[in-house]
Parts: sequence; structure tokens; C-alpha cells
Amino acid sequence: MTARRTTTLAGALAVLVLGTSALLAPPATAHGPGGKPGPGHGPGHTIDAERFARQVTTRGVWRHLEELQRIADRHDGNRAALTEGYEASARYVERTLQRAGYTTTRDPFTFGLEVVDAASLALGTGETYEVDQMQYAPSSPEGGVTAPGSTPTDTTGCTADSWAGVEVTGTIAVVSRGECAFADKAVAAEAAGAVGVVVYNNVEEMLFGTLGAEGLVSVPVAGMGQADGLAVVEAVAAGVELTLDTRFHTEERETFNVVAETRAGRDDNVVMLGAHLDGVEEGPGLNDNGSGSAVLLEVAVQLAKQKKLNNTVRFAWWGAEELGLLGSTAYVDELAGQEGELDRIATYLNFDMVGSPNYIIGVYDADQSTYEAPVEVPEGSAQTEAVLTGWFDRTGQPWVDTEFSGRSDYQAFILNGVPASGLFTGADDIKTEEEVALFGGTAGIRHDPNYHTVGDDLANVSREAIGIMAPAVAFATASLATDTSAINGVSGPGDQGHHHGPWKPGKGHGHGRGHEHGTLQKAS
Repeated sequence: MTARRTTTLAGALAVLVLGTSALLAPPATAHGPGGKPGPGHGPGHTIDAERFARQVTTRGVWRHLEELQRIADRHDGNRAALTEGYEASARYVERTLQRAGYTTTRDPFTFGLEVVDAASLALGTGETYEVDQMQYAPSSPEGGVTAPGSTPTDTTGCTADSWAGVEVTGTIAVVSRGECAFADKAVAAEAAGAVGVVVYNNVEEMLFGTLGAEGLVSVPVAGMGQADGLAVVEAVAAGVELTLDTRFHTEERETFNVVAETRAGRDDNVVMLGAHLDGVEEGPGLNDNGSGSAVLLEVAVQLAKQKKLNNTVRFAWWGAEELGLLGSTAYVDELAGQEGELDRIATYLNFDMVGSPNYIIGVYDADQSTYEAPVEVPEGSAQTEAVLTGWFDRTGQPWVDTEFSGRSDYQAFILNGVPASGLFTGADDIKTEEEVALFGGTAGIRHDPNYHTVGDDLANVSREAIGIMAPAVAFATASLATDTSAINGVSGPGDQGHHHGPWKPGKGHGHGRGHEHGTLQKAS
């Protein structure tokens, strides 16, 4: 999850207003039960996908997780982007892949990193509270804005009516999260005369918010935790003066993705899988996202033993996801500028958090059978999802849909028309009784109680969840390495052995999708 604003310099990121979801093709026809290639698949090099699934074990994945924990322990307790912990994590992935026979490449990109200069709300009585400047909110002047406080009549402050009868002009408005977008609260408060806005959370944690677009308000807007916010509300009622100081500047930085692909497989039909390698600064990042990175690494190691494949399989460990999906966005932006490069990618599968301790078995709902997607869903995504859900159905494993929201590293791919799906075991959503009936665990607490905290260490990763997800990733990889005809109509071994690298200008002759690529949109 993106906690801070960043300004990417890797490519022009245009804001895209997404239309209604595309109509999807019928369910996959080239796969038998469980997504297993059926009698209609093309000729060539067929992998026994079920056997391959058994080769990717929890034990193998756990070895990688243990090493990522050791790396965090040696490097200030984290593996965040731009740190030695991230560099050491990348070196471990590279060494492991190289020993398995891959050629690895670091794909560098530059971006603007937000450096916080001030983030506080101080009371005239001496107390100071931590706040977080909302994305797209203007900075306060040097030293902050000092003014009396005000609160709306209904606590949430969503409309002009919320401020009716309240003396707002020249005050810092203090409102609760809930009922409407943060931008609505800020716009309503400024229209009523507020010179600053603070939104406090409705749960016990810091509020990291976004206004959604630049230029909506001209006053500083910040989020804060629930307990601190309620204390400020009491202070406002007592007439205490407030000082809101939120300022930042940007610095150009460079980091990298790690990318590798199989030597075998046709050059014009690439199955791509990705997981972000970086974590947050607060902790080791073992579930988020050491879990996805470790599963992907073990799948790559085992797949290297397959000497013949119909389709090339490309693996990516993304950098700076926690700073705003920067690595994957820069990579797709780079490919979008090279004729035919994105058309070479048959589908993309994303694995971000697959070992949550209070887990669900979630599959990105590309066919929108449960959730209407808030983004346009590329054709072929439902067929990609069917390979994953087919495996779970075949093995008798319960699963649930998770929203196809674009809020992870598949975002840039789908905005450019590349089919996608993926797996997810849950983050900060609360587990329901219905989910407990399917997967066990504890209702009423988060799927990952240690999400983005120092507690996201090896003990926070569920072996049981890894044992379910790792074979599913392996099965999908082997199935799609054999046949993607249900997704894009391409089957058979094609033109083998002419690889030019996963991001260099190539032949410019992909299989095509019949539409233009869209523009990119940064995550909020």
C-alpha cells in the first residue's frame, strides 16, 4: 500500500479516466478441469502442471523467506527501497537465479522521492501529534498554519450543511474519516472558510490519505490516528489553538527491478509473473512482500529444470512498490515505448502477500463474478483467473474473489491492455465469520494484524497459506508455459531460441491484441 506521495520521472504518467468494464470472452476453452491443458491444446512441449505443482514446496519457499529475514536483521530491520536491505535482497534473488541457470538483469528507473520536512499538529498547550500530509494536498508555509480549531456538527464534515452554524472562517477544521471521500471533506471545509484540514481515522492507526487529484484545495490537509484525533477534538472544544505544519520536498533517486526469463520458449508469447521485492521501512516485510517474492523465486528455480517450453516465462521482482507502484509502472512505460514489446506479453500474474497469518485464499476477480471492477478489465484476464480458480476447484481448496482493483503491480499492465490476474491472502481487511468457515482463523481481526509494522517478520508468515498458494502459482506457471490459447489464441512452440532479452527493442512483431495500449496512471 502506498503511504507517501512520489513523482515518477521514469515516464510520463497521464491521468486516465477509466470507462466501464470491458465485456469478457467466454470461459477458457483450451483448458480442461482445473485449468489443465485439455485435448484441444496446441502441439509442442507440454509440462505436467500437476507434477510441477508438487515440485514447488513450502520447504523450498521457506528457505528463501529465512534468508530475507536474515537480510532484514543485518540491515536495520527492513528491506525498503533505497536501503542496503533492498540491495542485499536483490543480490540474493540474483545469485539464486544465476545458480539455477538464468541470466538476470537489473532494470533501473529514476523517480522523485518525497522527503518530509514537517508533519505535526501542535496544540497551544504543548502537546504535539504526528500527522501525514495527504497526497495532492499543498504544503503549509514555513512554520505551519496557526489558528483556532473547529469541528462540524456531524463529525465527518462531508457537506456544507455539516458546517451550518459553525464558526469556521480562519480555523483549522478537524473532522472524522467516514461517509465520503477525503477530498469532499477538504473542499467543504475550505469553502466554509477553513485555513487547514485534519482528518482523523476511525480505526486505531495513522491515516494515510489522498485527495485524488492536484488543485482541489489551496489549504494544507493531513491525516492522523483516531486516538490523537479525538484528543484534538477535545482540545478544540476547550478553545485551544492549533498549529498544522506539513511540508515536503522531492529529490531524484534511482533504484531497480530484477528481471529474468527462461531460455526456452517462443519469443513472441511471454507469460509474465511478478512480485514486489521491497518492503516498508517499519519492518522486515516478510509477508508484504517477502512471501510473494519467495514463492516466485522457488517457482523460477524449479522451472529452470524444464529444458523445453512452448512459451517464454518472464519473472520480475519489482522495486519501490511501497513508494507508489514505481518499478512496475516504469517497466511497463518503458515497454510501451517500444513497438510490439507489450504485445509479446500474453498475460501477467501478480503475487502480493500470499502468506498472511489470518489468511484468505483470494483470487483477483477478473470475471467480476463478485465485485464490479473499478478499472477496465482487459480481455483474457478472466481466462487467466480461470487457471488459478480451476486449480483450487480441482484440488478441493476453497477460495474467494478479491476485487480486481489495480491496487498492486498489475495496475500498469491492465491500463495498457495486458490481461492479468493474481493471488492474495489479505492485508488490513477484517476477517469475517464466513471467511473463518472457509479458511479457519479468527474473525473480527485483520487478515494480517502486522501489516506494515515491525511485526511483519518470519513468524508473521503462515506456512499453511504458503503451502496452498505456492503449488497454485506453480500450476498456473506450468499451464501457461504450455498453452495460452484460451487467453490470446496462441498455442504451440512457435519460433524458439531467438531471445533478445526481456526489455530490449525486439522484432516488433507481437501476436497483437486488436487495440491500442492505454496511458498509465499512478496509484493513489
